[in-house]
Amino acid sequence: MRIAIEDLDVALSGRTVVSGVGLVAEDGEIAGLVGPNGSGKSTVLRTVYRHLRPHAGRVLLGGADIRSLTAVQSARQVAALPQERGSDFELSVREIVAMGRTPYKRAFAGEDRTDTERVTAALAQVGMAGAGRRRFSALSGGERQRVLLARALAQDPKVLVLDEPTNHLDVRHQVELLTLLRAQRRTTLLALHDLNAAASVCDRLHVLHDGSVVASGTPREVLTPELLAEVFGVRAAVVEHPLTGDPLIAFDHRAPAGV
Repeated sequence: MRIAIEDLDVALSGRTVVSGVGLVAEDGEIAGLVGPNGSGKSTVLRTVYRHLRPHAGRVLLGGADIRSLTAVQSARQVAALPQERGSDFELSVREIVAMGRTPYKRAFAGEDRTDTERVTAALAQVGMAGAGRRRFSALSGGERQRVLLARALAQDPKVLVLDEPTNHLDVRHQVELLTLLRAQRRTTLLALHDLNAAASVCDRLHVLHDGSVVASGTPREVLTPELLAEVFGVRAAVVEHPLTGDPLIAFDHRAPAGV
């Protein structure tokens, strides 16, 4: 399902934090939002999963304004993994993941065969198949991250919205998560700080700076030494990854871009 964001403005506490943002994620495409801290990435994502209402502009989901959908209709289309994640749930892992099935349930309805299959499959996809009975509150940060991703997958959405999904994950699980996202071929909009991860997993990148989109295109088109210096304030060379052929950014950790 295609996502299109048109002329988006968002103000928080009277201050404009996103202005005139326009970007797209085509059907089955992984589109990444990258930019410095405070550039507006999370704010844009919050409008997609309806946590924030824009001051102006709109978010189109398959051509329909997402605000024209009911909460249930929206939840059946879009699943989110935000940065703000509960850590004190006194529920089991399986109960947390089963919450992803809520948009498909009537009040007080029990778990049916489809729910069971979706929850079991989602836990297996994130490598937590044997953890269903564990308490969510007892998990490590990385394990919680994977369980919350499983909850989003159990929701069986057409669109995934992920805000820094690799946070708290060790290298192996970062690679596994990115591989999983590629294999899904589900329309995905995600914010990432790791530019090399973004170059590896994303079909398209949108670079935000001071609340506006300053560049869009493929990772190879967007991630240039000039843009990295101007937007991120770093010196870097962009070379070809020896294993994958993706753009690989080699940062100069000895000096900032202005030196």
